[in-house]
Amino acid sequence: MKKIHQTLIAVLFVLSLASCSVSGPLFVTDNPGEKVGKSCYRMIFGFILDGGDASIRSAAENGGITKISTVDQKVESSLFISTYSTVVTGE
Repeated sequence: MKKIHQTLIAVLFVLSLASCSVSGPLFVTDNPGEKVGKSCYRMIFGFILDGGDASIRSAAENGGITKISTVDQKVESSLFISTYSTVVTGE
């Protein structure tokens, strides 16, 4: 019984260190872009912590961008915490 308990604790510890990350472009235009804006939020156990705004509009406002060049989205997930990020470039 003690070995099962120790094995279960070891498996849970290893799973807590495992994570996954997915990144990709969402939108591309011909507009040139040097400015970068980012917006993101985190979730723990499905509950939004940081206000929950990873929109293109808020990323553009954070970078002072009026003409969007590219939009990228990134999702990082671990056992308990997920982070959603939107990165906008433009002028």
